[in-house]
Amino acid sequence: MICTDSAQLTTRLACHALPFAIAPASPVIIVFPPSPEYPPLSEDTPSSQPRQTRPMPAFSRMLRLTAPSRADLVAMLLVAGAAAMLFRGLQGVVQPISALQVSPVTLDPANLPEYALRTTLRMFAALACSLAFTLGYATLAAKNKRAEQILIPILDILQSIPIISFLTFTVTFFLALFPGQILGAECAAVFGIFTSQAWNMTFSFYQSLRTIPDDLGEVCQGFELSPVRRFLRLELPFATPALVWNMMMSMSGGWFMVVASEAITVGNTSVTLPGIGSYLGLAVIHSNIHAVLWAMGTMAAVILGYDQLLFRPVVAWADRFRFEQTASTMKPESWAYDLFRRTVLFDWLFAAFALPAKALLLFDRRPRAQRAPVIAGIVPSRAANILWNLIVAVGVIAAAWAIFDYVQRSLSVHDFVVALEMACITLARVMVLIVLASLIWVPLGVWIGLRPAWAEKLQPVAQFLAAFPPQLLFPFAVIGILHFHLSVDVWLSPLMILGTQWYIMFNVIAGASAIPNDLREVAGMFGVKGILWWRQVALPAIFPYYITGALTASGGSWNASILAEVVTWGDHRLVAHGLGSYIQLAGNAGDMPRVALGCAIMSIFVIALNRGLWRRLYAYGERRMRLS
Repeated sequence: MICTDSAQLTTRLACHALPFAIAPASPVIIVFPPSPEYPPLSEDTPSSQPRQTRPMPAFSRMLRLTAPSRADLVAMLLVAGAAAMLFRGLQGVVQPISALQVSPVTLDPANLPEYALRTTLRMFAALACSLAFTLGYATLAAKNKRAEQILIPILDILQSIPIISFLTFTVTFFLALFPGQILGAECAAVFGIFTSQAWNMTFSFYQSLRTIPDDLGEVCQGFELSPVRRFLRLELPFATPALVWNMMMSMSGGWFMVVASEAITVGNTSVTLPGIGSYLGLAVIHSNIHAVLWAMGTMAAVILGYDQLLFRPVVAWADRFRFEQTASTMKPESWAYDLFRRTVLFDWLFAAFALPAKALLLFDRRPRAQRAPVIAGIVPSRAANILWNLIVAVGVIAAAWAIFDYVQRSLSVHDFVVALEMACITLARVMVLIVLASLIWVPLGVWIGLRPAWAEKLQPVAQFLAAFPPQLLFPFAVIGILHFHLSVDVWLSPLMILGTQWYIMFNVIAGASAIPNDLREVAGMFGVKGILWWRQVALPAIFPYYITGALTASGGSWNASILAEVVTWGDHRLVAHGLGSYIQLAGNAGDMPRVALGCAIMSIFVIALNRGLWRRLYAYGERRMRLS
């Protein structure tokens, strides 16, 4: 419907709660969905004349309007197939844990389809948990200053804690929660994959909420939108494009940790769940290169499948939420998205996905038109802020003292010095690799992000490369280093950035694709090219996204150092100097005090790096490089 009357336009703006805030629309014509509360007014029908209600169509006509088409048939077959695979995978979850000994993991390629199904279900379960965690955690951190002082440092710590440390505690907890059931081990594996997915998505959503253009926020204040409506109408749609790209990256990052999550050994407890990760770990133990190649081919098929059936349609759908004033001439395409858009019956079925938003509206509280006068003492004062900061500082000091007291009972000052030296070596590796990855992927990411056609072709390739576990390169790394007598400290370092460099690429692609089309057109009209274009258009637009990618890549590289600094293939073991090898060797030896010391020092280094470098760049991007 096209609104032309100015009074009716103002009324509908207030009632529809900013539907134009982030959707691409013409600067002259504003298009609204029909509303029963405010029916369209034609020139022949005056506003004072009562509108006659149309009779309901006959039931036979409704059947003709909703007659299934070929698109409905194909979509129904796809959904039915997905449901059948879901129930097939869930059958193995409810079995007793003794079934794992009856049917152990083998290297028979005929079992790979079943293993791929189980691994994919775990990863999507972890992705759903990560999405729920992101929407709650990042929103609270972005909207509450006091909560931000606690939540963001905690997120930095969680990002830096190795997955091995999580599994040490969670495996015992989940096995005790579901005694004698595979479900306990499945929950532990899902939680391990969750720890490799959630932090990247949370940082991305937090960054998007902090960089919402000021004019959109002022419009929300002018219409006095409640917090719930502001979140549903502005904040969530504005952050959706970047969140979708980071969900793809998180899904690929889950493959990076799937080996450690499916083959769990904690003390005397050893659980091997059927999946591609456990299959790959078994192939590495037996030095079976053919099994490794079979695992790579299966991974490629799985990634291509969920890319075409899930992520490509979601990317095409999320393009409607780009913040721009003119319609884009290049839009991402997806055959699956076009197929589901042509369906009729699925419109009713997909309406269920809107139920969470409708449930939130039940708790909606519209702000009052006139606020009550401020009462002294209600607004947080400087003294209250100081008291809050003191409480936070005391909590941090108490936690640090508890760790120090636990470690110093078994270790000496020399152990602290050695751990610090190893941390400095890993820090140097991380910073050098981040710089090299930025020089490569920032130009390529901008080039891909500005060309949706190429992004569509390269997206599954990038997802496969991002999902490439470092264990697949262990045989080549060991053979090459031993054959050419290379330095272990230098040539094992690229394995650290193998899975984390893609955080930079995916975030840069998301930033480049979010550049408003009108900004690009203005730059073209004024002939802005070359270095000037990079300085005035590209770099300022992608800067917040790049910082998010670099921050998560940095934290992920610290975590990946545990896998990359100790490489095993058959009887050969290569160990590089660094904090990752320090933690892994201590864990293999069962030396828990040294594991705790290594994890604590890693957390301190990550927090210091985030606070000293990345957070300052975050703040600079919020002040100087945002769309306003």
